[in-house]
This record gives sequence, structure tokens and C-alpha cells, in this order.
Amino acid sequence: QMQIRCLKSDHPACSGVPKTVIITDMNYYPVSRYHFDLSGTAFGAMAKDGRNDELRHAGIINMQFKRVPCQYPGLTVTFHVEEGSNPFYMAILVEYEDGDGDVKQLDIMESRPNGSKMAPTGQWVPMKESWGSIWRMDAHHPMHGPFSLRVTNESGKTLVAEQVIPIDWKPNKTYSSLVQFH
Repeated sequence: QMQIRCLKSDHPACSGVPKTVIITDMNYYPVSRYHFDLSGTAFGAMAKDGRNDELRHAGIINMQFKRVPCQYPGLTVTFHVEEGSNPFYMAILVEYEDGDGDVKQLDIMESRPNGSKMAPTGQWVPMKESWGSIWRMDAHHPMHGPFSLRVTNESGKTLVAEQVIPIDWKPNKTYSSLVQFH
């Protein structure tokens, strides 16, 4: 999450008031050292009253920015199983994690039959960062839920969402946990 503001001295429609935006993706081939592609809404939010269209059409402008902690009061960490996920490939978007940094690692624990029900294997397997906050697992076997997920953030804090993705999981669905960074 970043706090951004355009500079009043660089454009007459710029308010100079800081606004908070959520960064969802990285550009590994930047236009310049730092470059934000903002939505029209985010761009217009930095404008003086009634001048958001003017600022949105300004093109590239100079901005000041700083990283700020994410804050989602009352929300818990959620996991969106991405479209295309199947028993051999799982892609998960981590959302609404409070705190002081990005997800540094996501680990998954699957389940196996244990008598008449499924039980966690006890083995954490690291997922690979795909892009943004999406993590993926390319398995060489059919994976079985329910799945537990362990999230580690940049400051090294971890939390575990036990069996957060159910046995009958579906792609393009969001599953809420009972946990949050504090």
C-alpha cells in the first residue's frame, strides 16, 4: 500500500493532498526508476475539487510517494482461488492482510485420507510467487483438500489459516480465514 500525491507545482489541477492506493502488480521493465500506472479513479482522487478529468488527462506527472501499512479493520485474511486452478495446479491470491509489508511466502498443506475422513499431512510445501500477491503450486500429483495456508509477511511474521480452503473447493471463489496480522 502506498500513499501518493501529485505536486501542485507540476500541474494546476493537482491538490497536493496525499491519497492511499493499493499496489497490485510490479512492472519489472520500468519506464523510469519508479512508475505507477494508476486507475482513472486513483489519478482523479489527487485532483482539486471538480478538476479530476483534467488531471486524469495530464499523462505522466511527477509524484511523491511512501509505503504505508495496510489496514483492513474488521476484515480477516482471505484467499481467492484463481480461475484455472485444478487438482494439479493451484493459484491463490492473498487479500486483506494488515500490516507492514507484502506477503513474502505462502506455504500450503494438503490433506490425505485418514480412515473415513481427510486429515492434514503435517507437511508445509512452499508455493511460488506468480505475480502481485498471487502464489502458485504446480503439483505432480492430484492435490486433496481441505488445504491449510501459512502466510509470512516481509517483517517475518507468520499466521496460519487452518483448513481454510475446503475439500470441495472451486476456482474463482474466495475463502475467508479467521486470522489477521496484528
